[in-house]
Order: sequence, then structure tokens, then C-alpha cells
Amino acid sequence: MRKIAVIGAGKIGSAIVDMLLASGAYQVAVVDRDQGRLEALRLGAGVDRICVDVSDPKALAESLRGVFAVISAAPYQLTVPIAQAVKAAGAHYLDLTEDVASTREVRALAQDAAGAFIPQCGLAPGFISIVASDLARGFDELHEVRLRVGALPRYPTNGLNYNLTWSTEGVINEYCEPCEAIVQGRRQEVAALEGLEEFALDGVTYEAFNTSGGLGSLCETLAGKVRNLNYRTIRYPGHAAIMRTLLDDLGLRRRRDLLKDILEHAVPTTMQDVVIVFVTVSGMKSGALMQDTYLNRIYAQPVAGTLKSAIQITTAASVCAVADMLAQGDLPQQGFLRQEDIPLDRFLANPFGRWYAGSDQALRTA
Repeated sequence: MRKIAVIGAGKIGSAIVDMLLASGAYQVAVVDRDQGRLEALRLGAGVDRICVDVSDPKALAESLRGVFAVISAAPYQLTVPIAQAVKAAGAHYLDLTEDVASTREVRALAQDAAGAFIPQCGLAPGFISIVASDLARGFDELHEVRLRVGALPRYPTNGLNYNLTWSTEGVINEYCEPCEAIVQGRRQEVAALEGLEEFALDGVTYEAFNTSGGLGSLCETLAGKVRNLNYRTIRYPGHAAIMRTLLDDLGLRRRRDLLKDILEHAVPTTMQDVVIVFVTVSGMKSGALMQDTYLNRIYAQPVAGTLKSAIQITTAASVCAVADMLAQGDLPQQGFLRQEDIPLDRFLANPFGRWYAGSDQALRTA
């Protein structure tokens, strides 16, 4: 069996490890700089626990010698040193980062790497780009490509209408950094928390607004081919206004560590969540103006006998599917690979991709 190293023993990293182990197809090593966090993981026999400073590329590279692939589930600030270490170790590299600047550096590292470098393999960016690209290929002329994703509590009870379901640092980064979009045929940066809209699905009202990183490389891929392209995060109504108050009126945009501390001490975590994936593409098909839509909901459910949240499942399943496709020879074995280059049908047919079947069947209507 090939060996995969998972860096980061947090919520998402532990879900990736559990999913890989449950498949029976891989040996797994879990890597973290926190020995206590490694020891707290409840894992089966045969899993290597490696404690090393993951911000030190040289030390990390030594611990990764001989692995087939490395999946980084570490905070986005560690993306570049981890990618440097993986390159030095000669392994394949996958990550979950939504940070645009880090992804650009990963792309540069991939140019002469021995293995494949595949960043942004999560839900958004990640699966959402695979879906959007698949829908877009069915059009002769693209007008609008709209990507909407939300990881939401099923039973919100606070003023934010939100519970923590994944990385607090990642959420804050998405709310603060510039967002890419194509507006009237021109690539632009737009502000996070702007572009507020409301819509309803099956009688439930949601809002959506710009957040950073969700498009991955789609802006570059579809530049000159689409009139309007944007990515927005789905929340329950009222969330964006409160976050603007915290970030701008109270100045916490400049004190992200303080905001992280406040949120983690005031907003409960929940395992009872739902992930909504909603992609709409419109344009011309055979001379007619048409719209094609993909809608899917994935709920929390057990993985290998342990309840995992929907955001853990969707993120872990996405990166595990890409890693498995790489192992099966379904993807290029060297260089930089964009999410939109991954075929949706093969992804969904993969044993890990099948988690995206969800409790509801995905709807696609032309």
C-alpha cells in the first residue's frame, strides 16, 4: 500500500486520516507540531504519529522521505513551508488552502517539482470548481457562472446565525482578503462581505456575499470566455451585517487574533451541520439562452463509526478523492494541476467522491 502523510491533526486533518484508514487502501502518517494533539487522536494500529515543526521545511522534509503523497490540512499561513518540504522530499503535494497568495507560491514551486502539486483540493475551492467547469463545458457561449457554497448549522440559535464548523482562522481570512471575480468580461478584485444577495431554496431564505479564495484558479481559466463569474458564501440572513460591524466598526479586521479568540470563546462548535453546493451557469446552447444548475446538500453522518460534520466529510472526501485519482493514474503525475482540470464524472465515481451523493440526490437540470 502507498503511504500518505496528513499534516495537521485538527478537525479536518483527523477526518482525512479516518477516511483514508477506512478505505483500507493506504498506509497513513499524521504529522503535527503539537505532541498532545497527536496523542489525543483515536486511531487504529499502524498509523505513524510524527511530531515535527511543520514550519521548518528542512526538518519536515526529512520526516516525509518515502511517502507517496502529502496532504496539508494545516493553517493557510503554513502552506508555503509545507509545500517547500514536500518538494524537497520528492512526493506529491495536495492542500486545502483558500489563500490566494499562498496558492501562487505553490504554483511557482510546482514548475520543477518531481511530483504533482495540486492545491485547493477542498470544498471551495476544490469540488465547487470541478462542478462549475463541468457545467460550463456544455455551453457554446458563457454568460454567467455563479458559485455558492455554505457550511451552515442546521439549528442556529445565536445572533450570528452561525456555529463554528471548521478553521476559525480560515473563516476570518475569507471575510478579510480581496476576492477575485469577472465583471462584464473584466477580471477584478472585489471586497469581501460585499455583493450581498438573498435567495430561497425549498422555502428557506439564505444570504450570500463575496468571500476570498473560493474560485481557486477559475478566474484565470475562464478569463475572456465568460461575461460574469463570482463566488459567494452562503449564510443565514443577518450574518454579513454583524461581521461587518465586528471587522470594520470595531476594528477587528486589524486584530484578527483577538477576533479568533472572541469567536472561539463565544460561538459554539456544532456537528449538526449541512453543506450546500449551488452552482448556476447560463449562456447559449445551440442558439438558445439556457441555464444549467447543480444543487447538492450533504449532512453530518458517521465515518468509520464516528460522527463527522458535513464540512469535515466534504473537505476530506474531496482531497482524498483527488489523492486516490492520482494514485490510480487518473491524473497527471507531475506539475501544477488546477481543480477544473479534474473530470467531474471520474471524481464522483471515485470511492471517496461518492460521499458527495449526500442524503439528497444532486440535482442537475438543463
